[in-house]
Amino acid sequence: MIDHITIEVGDLEKSKLFYERAFVPLEYRVSFGKQGLFWAFDVGDGCLFEIQRTDQKPPLTRLHVAFRVRSRAEVDAFHRAALEAGAGDNGAPGPRPDYAKNYYACFVLDPDGYNIEAMINET
Repeated sequence: MIDHITIEVGDLEKSKLFYERAFVPLEYRVSFGKQGLFWAFDVGDGCLFEIQRTDQKPPLTRLHVAFRVRSRAEVDAFHRAALEAGAGDNGAPGPRPDYAKNYYACFVLDPDGYNIEAMINET
């Protein structure tokens, strides 16, 4: 299942205002964010649509997709399989307490350089 998708935008505040208005009929709202860096919209079922500025150095990329998996073992296995398939390592499997208390994830760069994540946020 896709947990969240993040896209790069040219003007973060303009895009935030656009999505806030465009999402009204869908009842999607800003869930959290950081002024000048990113905004996350709750799109239901625990999933997020995020917009961000990416004029920073990696690991940020123009497109980021995070797949929600069932276990830490699946995160580890995805990371190994992706590297064996030719992905670039963008973050080894491990805890990400800055994201959430029980967040465990890995990051790889696909052949086009997009940041692909496998993650679990255990409750």
